[in-house]
Amino acid sequence: MEIIFTLIMLILLQAVLGFDNLLYISLESKRAPAKDQAKVRKWGIGLAIVLRIVLLFALLQVLAVFESPFPRLFWPGVIDAKLNLHGVIVMIGGVFIIYTALREIYHMLSLEKLGHDAGADGAGSTKAIVVRIVIMNLVFSFDSILSAMALTDNFWVMASAIIVSGILMIWLADRVSEFLEKNRMYEVLGLFVLFIVGIMLVSEVGGHGEGVETYLKLFGHEIQPMSKATFYFVIAVLVLIDLVQSRYQRNLLQMKTAEQAKPR
Repeated sequence: MEIIFTLIMLILLQAVLGFDNLLYISLESKRAPAKDQAKVRKWGIGLAIVLRIVLLFALLQVLAVFESPFPRLFWPGVIDAKLNLHGVIVMIGGVFIIYTALREIYHMLSLEKLGHDAGADGAGSTKAIVVRIVIMNLVFSFDSILSAMALTDNFWVMASAIIVSGILMIWLADRVSEFLEKNRMYEVLGLFVLFIVGIMLVSEVGGHGEGVETYLKLFGHEIQPMSKATFYFVIAVLVLIDLVQSRYQRNLLQMKTAEQAKPR
């Protein structure tokens, strides 16, 4: 009974922590040709499930390697960093997510690219997108796997939770993508949420190291990890702004339509 309860908790944990990953997958897959987008999502998540289990096994065996700090990086007045492998991987992932979000926002703002299909860049782009989805899935998986290891040390329970949550992600990815396709206005909101996720990951690089001090200072200021409460508050504000803006634009459109309908 205890194992079943732990498994359910782990599946819920994977589902909650996997929301930002799911959003990234849905937005990134849109860069593939339309006929390949669903296949890209399935292959990307499917391969990531296998590699997550491999990563889980590796972490159980060599956790100390990921927690041991690298040599200190010091450039007076610019950067002072003492990170471990976990922090470095998370920081690279965060920077890449920020780049991805800004790239897509720029794509939306570029008039000459508005009518261009992001997935029409060539057949080779599909494989590249799958690789990016798999890599970023692994980056996102670090925190969820480490959180799972805090609940249990049973490899098979954790592996089962990863498989079940992966299947749920495959099922939800198509639905999230369909929702964004039908409601394009929420795509901008999704990109800014992804941008905040990247900032949160970068801010957490100094917070990885059990029993070992790790930190990151830029231009004399220490980067502090963003709390989950702050993250969810920012996301809630973004959603509220989007809803108010949409309602305001709808009201303006109705007023303009009513004025044009008045007899002159």
